[in-house]
Amino acid sequence: MHNDLKLFIELAEFLISEEKNHPVAIPLDTNTLYDTIDLELKDEPTIDDAFKETLKDIIKSTPKTASKAFFNQLFGGRISKSTLGDLLAVMLNNSMYTYKVAGVQVGIEKIILQNICKRIGYGNHSDGTIAPGGSMCNYMAMLMARDAYDASIRNEGVSRKLIAYTSDTSHYSITKNASFVGIGRHQVRSVQTNAKGEMLVDDLERQIKDDFKKGHHPFFVNATAGTTVLGAFDDVEQISNICKTHQLWLHLDGAYCGSVIFSKQYKHLVKGIELTDSFSLNAHKMLGTPLGCSIIVTKDKKQLYESFSNDADYLYQTDDDAYNLGKTSLQCGRRNDALKLWTLWKSVGNNGLEKIVNHQFYLADVARTYIKANPDYTLYSFEDSISVCFNYKGISAKVLCTKLYEHSKLMVGYGTFREDTFVRMVTINTQLEEKDIISFFKTLEDFVDSEDL
Repeated sequence: MHNDLKLFIELAEFLISEEKNHPVAIPLDTNTLYDTIDLELKDEPTIDDAFKETLKDIIKSTPKTASKAFFNQLFGGRISKSTLGDLLAVMLNNSMYTYKVAGVQVGIEKIILQNICKRIGYGNHSDGTIAPGGSMCNYMAMLMARDAYDASIRNEGVSRKLIAYTSDTSHYSITKNASFVGIGRHQVRSVQTNAKGEMLVDDLERQIKDDFKKGHHPFFVNATAGTTVLGAFDDVEQISNICKTHQLWLHLDGAYCGSVIFSKQYKHLVKGIELTDSFSLNAHKMLGTPLGCSIIVTKDKKQLYESFSNDADYLYQTDDDAYNLGKTSLQCGRRNDALKLWTLWKSVGNNGLEKIVNHQFYLADVARTYIKANPDYTLYSFEDSISVCFNYKGISAKVLCTKLYEHSKLMVGYGTFREDTFVRMVTINTQLEEKDIISFFKTLEDFVDSEDL
């Protein structure tokens, strides 16, 4: 083990060097992948030196998500104290379903959930869990909403046409999850949005009333805190009023930007969050923990137990249910994804998390200011968003992003809203500084000039 730990440190240092010297890995064509790197699993073992060289080849060819040239997804960067927690979780290797096998790690997860519930204004009857991704958080919310609407469904199955509502700019998992919980994809209503991608509450209410008239059974509304493309925030207060009127479950999907709850300056973007029935966030996005760290909380912990608890005498043999987390979890065995958030939170405090969130909005402001000052750019996004969407010199965003990737210059993606397709630069890496944002644009401009796109 000691030798492998030494090897790990050597490989980690090699990775950090690669991130600095080659921030965008040379992409490997899928047709030549297995000819380029020895990934074959053979009868005989690979000797130490060859094994290490293969691992270095893998590191060199893997996208560098912590580099200063990675703006491609809704995560990025590497915060050392959080990485420390993740590495420690691997070494401890606890499963989180019972207190007997997880011990103090259960306390770590529970203290995180309690703090989040308190921060958003949920009462003493609230609780939550850590789920395997933001999509599964949304799934758990929809399932709890289904069971809260009709408890018999858990045993008898769905026998009525249940209707869910989400905006036309929300995450694709909502329709996918509708098939999982048995209501069907076609029973998800797409609610219109405004020019920023925010849900239009008038259209929401119109569709709900129309479904009631048809004899259907509306039960669930999904609002979004940070839409995937433009980073828009739905108006929770207005949506809540409609949900209360018609007795519908309101979930706030904050996978992307729900961590604004840690910022005094930006938590107004989720004003009314205490009115929701459930809320989720991904700490591996705005808070910068390693993948994955997805959290869902609900105002009434009874819903968690009723939807996800199942007796198993061979498993739950000690302690009360409050500390046997398998009783409120989607899965049975799961790794300890709470520790990396706890080590970060403990090491920087509430004020440190606030700085992490605020810095991303600052970086986005830097990017928008640069774009607005340069007539060669067209800006599509808006204030209070960490998604900076633009086009440069009228060049196809798809072509530009693909070429930047193929030439190992930048990793940045493109998005579409209505009729427009544009480059989507995400300022979620809090290790970046103003100079790195300016360098992004200079790199892009120099590349366009050199390639004559």
